[in-house]
Amino acid sequence: MATIRQITSQQDALTENGTDIEVLYSDAGHVKAKLDAPLMNRHHTKDPFTEMPGGLQLYFYDDSLQVNSQLKAGYGVTYDKSDEMIARNNVEVVNAQGDKLNTEELVWNQKTQKISSEKFVKITTKDEIIFGDGFESNQDLSNYTIKKISGTVHLKEQL
Repeated sequence: MATIRQITSQQDALTENGTDIEVLYSDAGHVKAKLDAPLMNRHHTKDPFTEMPGGLQLYFYDDSLQVNSQLKAGYGVTYDKSDEMIARNNVEVVNAQGDKLNTEELVWNQKTQKISSEKFVKITTKDEIIFGDGFESNQDLSNYTIKKISGTVHLKEQL
C-alpha cells in the first residue's frame, strides 16, 4: 500500500523535474535571455513556480544577440504570475564592461527587464568599489542606483 500511495501521490503529480535545463526568454520573437540550470523543479500549484535548487546561470542578450551581462546564483525560483525570478546564495552579476555586482538576494523582473535587491550589495568597477543596502538597475548594470550607500573605495591605477 505504501508503494501505491507513493505512485498516486498528488504532491508528486504536481511537480515536474528536469536536469541540465536550458530556457530561452524572448520578446516579440527576439531572444532576450538564456537560463541554464543543472536541476529544475516545476510546481503546478495554485500559484505556479519553478525552483532551481542546484543554482543557475542567466545570460542577458542585446539586440545583436551579444551577451551584455550574466547572472549566476546558488539557488533560484521563478513565479509565473509575477514574471519575477528571485536569485539567492552568492549572487553575482557581471556586465560586458567588467562591472560586477555581488549580493545574497536579487530579483529579476522579466517584464521590466530590471534587477533589484533590498539586501547588502557590493559593486566593483574599474575605478571603485561601492557598498550599500538596496539596489535597482537595468539588467546590464549600465544604469544603477544604490539606495543606502555605506561606503566607497576608490581604486588607484596600477603602475
